[in-house]
Amino acid sequence: MTTHRTAGEEGPRPLLNRRLAEFGTTIFAEMSALALSTGSINLGQGFPDTDGPEEIREAAVRALRDGRGNQYPPGPGVPELRTAIAEHQRRFHGLEYDPDTEVLVTAGATEAIAAALLALVEPGDEVIALEPYYDSYAASIAMAGGVRVPVTLRPHGPAFRLDLDELRDAVTDRTRLLLINTPHNPTGTVLTRAELAAIAELAVERDLLVVTDEVYEHLVFDGEHVPLASFPGMRERTVTISSAGKTFSFTGWKVGWVTASPELVATVRSAKQFLTYVSAGPFQYAVAEALRLPDAYFDGLRDDLRAKRDLLGEGLAAAGFTVHRPAGTYFVTTDIRPLGETDGFAFCRALPERCGVVAIPNAVFYDHRDEGAPFVRFAFCKRVDVLEEAVARLKSLAP
Repeated sequence: MTTHRTAGEEGPRPLLNRRLAEFGTTIFAEMSALALSTGSINLGQGFPDTDGPEEIREAAVRALRDGRGNQYPPGPGVPELRTAIAEHQRRFHGLEYDPDTEVLVTAGATEAIAAALLALVEPGDEVIALEPYYDSYAASIAMAGGVRVPVTLRPHGPAFRLDLDELRDAVTDRTRLLLINTPHNPTGTVLTRAELAAIAELAVERDLLVVTDEVYEHLVFDGEHVPLASFPGMRERTVTISSAGKTFSFTGWKVGWVTASPELVATVRSAKQFLTYVSAGPFQYAVAEALRLPDAYFDGLRDDLRAKRDLLGEGLAAAGFTVHRPAGTYFVTTDIRPLGETDGFAFCRALPERCGVVAIPNAVFYDHRDEGAPFVRFAFCKRVDVLEEAVARLKSLAP
């Protein structure tokens, strides 16, 4: 294959769009391949190793057999799911949304994030994101031509915390949008009401749009999840994103959604319709049933994962890591410096051979790589016996 040369350039033009030049194969693919090649326990990627509720899986089977969703579903999502999403927002958060004009179904939260940023951000616009950040944020901002402005969460006692003064100082006349993730991946931080109120005041004062990634909304172990859209002045400027994958343990179904004002939903839909157009037809009907499960399901999921967090966290501490106790999500972040290590990449690449466990270096989630260098993320959304075996293997690291 040949490439052509652009006027004034030396050598052939690269095939990959320059906006994506910094993004190669993801660390998740690299570490998952390493897990397979070494037979290691994969605590790197955040997916459960068991399926979600049997009745929800059967709901998908019924939809397939009944011919519901086997052809193109409506662009905004099937009415049954949009109604269920609106009911969910009212039931859990007291937020009222019109299912016909204020709800949009997407191919997981990842597409929702991409569509929102592509729709709302123009070249040169600054987007503030909390660092470390989910890796698709950086790629989506780049594809939109935006300028990524990280505001770093730093360890403060057992948790990572947001410096509100640093956030305020990061806003300039070029800032278009705040990209907020709570509960936060990878640190497990859950922003408090006071922190969210300060973010809301800043957004209103500076007339900023906000995109919130709330996919771990039901996985809060300490504290509470409060949607940013519930604060004064925020409903009309906030695109709220969530999904079914983390809440119902069907990550492969890729059913996500946006809730926002009619104007914002229409704007995001303008971009989304040229990405997947539609997806996951039969699964949309199943997720509509899942969102109506009784409170006991959501409570049980949270309690189960809290126990798994504690099991893995205690095992990591016993192995010599400094453990930053997550208030939410699937993940626990550790500091490897007590083990005499400082390079998370080198540590994670060597860990499978050392003790048969795979983790993810947090530095991949940072622009400021030095800030994230000593931190390593482990996923605890696995079976208890898998976590117990991982803990037993990690004991060999203890100084």
